[in-house]
Amino acid sequence: MIPFIPALAFAAAIGSGLMAGLFFIFSVCIMQALSRLPPEQGIAAMNAINVVIQNPIFLSAFMGTALLALALVVIAFLSGGEGRWLLAAGGAIYVIGVLLVTIIFNVPMNDALGAASGQAANDLWLQRYLTDWVWWNHVRTFASIGSLALFILGFARA
Repeated sequence: MIPFIPALAFAAAIGSGLMAGLFFIFSVCIMQALSRLPPEQGIAAMNAINVVIQNPIFLSAFMGTALLALALVVIAFLSGGEGRWLLAAGGAIYVIGVLLVTIIFNVPMNDALGAASGQAANDLWLQRYLTDWVWWNHVRTFASIGSLALFILGFARA
């Protein structure tokens, strides 16, 4: 399995980089732009994004990277190599800081926003979504950047 470690690390770095870019643009641009719109328009735009993003390309990159990350954690414990702990750390950070944060925090807020209507939706948007969702997105941004860096460093030493 050792010959596959560099290929897995390279693929995980690509996937983590894609996710870092996606989360970064939401943190520094998209959510700020949506917050400047009237709440009904910002909510409608975010709900549309939440529907459109659930597509095979995004899910392949997001979940594929999670699978690669988990594989690298397991491989690190089963194999030797100077970069194995860097790859394991990158994998753990991706799984915890990207996958689990998304499942536990961001997706439930997306679902709540999609289910809410009228004033309840506006209140959710203004009081929780634009603060809490964005904060957890920052966590995903930093986690995916951190895992990207560790995958690259581990790849260089694999």
